[in-house]
Amino acid sequence: MVVPYKHEPFTDYTVEENKQKLFAALEQIESEFGKEYPLIIGGERIMTEDKIKVVNPANKNEVLGYVSKANKEIAEKAMQVADETFKDTWRKSDPTLRADILFRAAAIVRRRKYEFTAHLIKEGGKPWNEADADVAEGIDFLEYYGRQMLKIKDGVPVESRPIEYNQFHYIPLGVGLVISPWNFLFAIMAGTTVAAMVTGNTVLLKPASTTPIIAYKLMEVLEEAGMPAGVVNYIPGPGSEVGDYLVDHPRTRFVSFTGSREVGTRIFERAGKVQAGQVWLKRTIIEMGGKDTIVVDNEADLELAAQSIVQSAFGFSGQKCSACSRAVIHEDVYEQVKDRVVALTKELTVGNPADQSRNFMGPVIDQAAYDKIMSYIEIGKEEGQLLVGGEGDDSTGWFIKPTVFGDVDPKARIMQEEIFGPVVAMTKAKDFDEAIEIANNTEYGLTGAVITNNRQHLEQAREDFHVGNLYFNRGCTAAIVGYQPFGGFNMSGTDSKAGGPDYLIQHMQGKTTSEMF
Repeated sequence: MVVPYKHEPFTDYTVEENKQKLFAALEQIESEFGKEYPLIIGGERIMTEDKIKVVNPANKNEVLGYVSKANKEIAEKAMQVADETFKDTWRKSDPTLRADILFRAAAIVRRRKYEFTAHLIKEGGKPWNEADADVAEGIDFLEYYGRQMLKIKDGVPVESRPIEYNQFHYIPLGVGLVISPWNFLFAIMAGTTVAAMVTGNTVLLKPASTTPIIAYKLMEVLEEAGMPAGVVNYIPGPGSEVGDYLVDHPRTRFVSFTGSREVGTRIFERAGKVQAGQVWLKRTIIEMGGKDTIVVDNEADLELAAQSIVQSAFGFSGQKCSACSRAVIHEDVYEQVKDRVVALTKELTVGNPADQSRNFMGPVIDQAAYDKIMSYIEIGKEEGQLLVGGEGDDSTGWFIKPTVFGDVDPKARIMQEEIFGPVVAMTKAKDFDEAIEIANNTEYGLTGAVITNNRQHLEQAREDFHVGNLYFNRGCTAAIVGYQPFGGFNMSGTDSKAGGPDYLIQHMQGKTTSEMF
């Protein structure tokens, strides 16, 4: 029997004891700044001369460490190790053993939660609550996927006849390339890695180059939890070299990617080409982002609407694929909601998240992100009315004030293109039909929310609002593993539904056996 699991609770930092524990954890990891980290291939630590310099986005002069960088030759070595490990041992390993490794890993991270949270504050620039939630979600993935593996390990019942006995089982695919993002630097990185591993595949883990240290920490946890050498191989490196090489590789069986639309579509295209010596069609599990909308009608709780927009738009500086970047508001209540959104936004504090827990927003991730977001703010000034924010400061870290634009045309660039920063655009709709039409007028389809007390409108949205994750009378972020399986439509990706009941199956293939009597 699989024991039910409720998601990892969040830490209450208004409790002084918890606050002091996190300050102590921050001091602990600061003592490790400047450390060099090796690659891990087949359990072997490999130092390279070429290193990735990892800095704190809230204080770019603070160097967290130097991570060894893989190249094509190292990537090929990692592929050979992963391929041999899969063929020789891991594909035939007991699913219960694999699940137990995840359960033990979850327990280890749970014991070290303050330490991991501190890493996310420093490496990802996350405010305390966002960093804590990221670690909690990673624990949830470990627990949930372990339990899901136990549910499907014996296959699915199929019909048999008196003259035959039929069975249907899932078997692993092979070597998977996992390319994880920097925004949920622990949760998504851990979830995509262990989903591939617990299903009996071996993994080449290429974390985001801006946040590779926390991925090394996961490797240490998995090893401590009993994962054999060669099952997950840690190979951070440039996507243009290591990523492309492994996506194209004929022994790569599947690619699991979370990131931008530009990179995701490129991976999808490259993985679709059959290489010399390749004997399968590569599977892709891709999540690419969104342009997410909160719809507010004229029968809504307007305070709830304003709070939902602000929280969803500016949590973690809007650096979530689920973040609200568009608000479509019925013209009858537009001015009221707009004024309240502006007032709430002005109350938000921005600063170094390591200094204190009361800053709502920290920095954006790096100079490239800062420059991109600031360029979109300039575009927004031409396309709508700047209501609040619009300023940035990259002198010490990459900080941008939460920014709201009003009276924006639904087809404007800041209403259509993913900005991935603390910027939200608002527009009016004459009725609910038009609001849904505007909400659907992008190439994305990840998350959305509807704020209304009109049941007919909720049911209409349930049918017609074309997104993978739709929320009623709440914000459009913060999906919980096992509660709201996460993934989107259209150019938001393959709707793989991370944290859902059929996610693991995408890392496996079905095999039917039939015995005649």
